[in-house]
Amino acid sequence: MDVIGDITAIRNPLPRPGEVTPADCYPDAYDQAERARAEDTADLQAQCEALEEDPLVLALGGARARKEAADREIRLLLAYGREFHGRRPYPLEDLAAASGMSFSGVRTAYTDTDVETVARFLDRAPDGRRAQASSS
Repeated sequence: MDVIGDITAIRNPLPRPGEVTPADCYPDAYDQAERARAEDTADLQAQCEALEEDPLVLALGGARARKEAADREIRLLLAYGREFHGRRPYPLEDLAAASGMSFSGVRTAYTDTDVETVARFLDRAPDGRRAQASSS
């Protein structure tokens, strides 16, 4: 059993005929996926050797880190859409649909710390309801 090969096959699936549009791009897409698999295999092998860690444990840890980073990015983007977008924040309906959350989920997804982080990244104060409420 080739655990590293199995993991990289899961993380970098090869396209099947009919899955690539336009169809004449299939060979290029297949080659690109094979190259990604080969690079991923070499990277994971090197990590396992350097850290003396199990490849599945490393792969799961990496997936978790990417998930946490994506969750953080979503929170920051929601904070931006609600707090930094002029007098009229993005509608909850649009943000909920795009983020896969409910309306109330969007309202509670980000914190004051997330708003402060966006403010620091943009080098400007928020102009949303939280900023207006805290200045009153």
